[in-house]
Amino acid sequence: MARLFVNVDHVATLRQQRGARYPDPVAAAVLCELAGADGITVHLRQDRNDPRHIQDRDVRVLRETVRGVLNLAMAATVDMLRIARDVKPDFCTLVPERREAQPTEGGLPVAAGGTLETVVRGLADAGIGVSLFVDPEPHIVEASAQLGVGTVQLHTGDYCNAPARSADVARQLQRLERAARAAADAGLRLGAGRGLDYTNVGPVAALAGLEELNIGHGLIARAVMIGMREAVIELRGAIAAGAAGRE
Repeated sequence: MARLFVNVDHVATLRQQRGARYPDPVAAAVLCELAGADGITVHLRQDRNDPRHIQDRDVRVLRETVRGVLNLAMAATVDMLRIARDVKPDFCTLVPERREAQPTEGGLPVAAGGTLETVVRGLADAGIGVSLFVDPEPHIVEASAQLGVGTVQLHTGDYCNAPARSADVARQLQRLERAARAAADAGLRLGAGRGLDYTNVGPVAALAGLEELNIGHGLIARAVMIGMREAVIELRGAIAAGAAGRE
């Protein structure tokens, strides 16, 4: 069964809207791990003056308190590389980033050379695992492998946004399945995330070779209704059911 990494960004977003001290994403991370989450994901934005999101202090406290895996999502810039090498998360997921976009829309453009390759090598040299958040296309997965990363995280947004029970759902799952096969052929570890929740995660959890799921907004939104512990347990159950269907 794929490991569950909970993204606690949206807890920080709620706190930042009022400039309050609560809710605390670190406390949320503790609750998630106690409920069975395998790790915590946070996206530290490259715009250090942006008050809407996870802050530097959150990341540093999480590094001291997270008992499982700490995954730092970040833009592929030299400044963010410096921060990551200082904080030393277990691994980093490199993502595209636009200040005006609240969520991450679309996968990372992947090509050899340039800043992306510099950041990948810099993280690897520091002993930090590297994942790329990519669109589910075999040629992009293959290009990721050529950069020397160990993991690709498939963008599941198109699948999640497809109308329920429509033909597009099947098409998007086929895209994910082809990309998953490409990852296996390239010797890459496989992750997935974006837009997933307990209602739609099953077919993604059934992808061959899937090792990890990064889920944030859907879980945090559910936790508002039923509580953090219950939301994590419910989601883990849905992941397990999906994985069992594959077997």
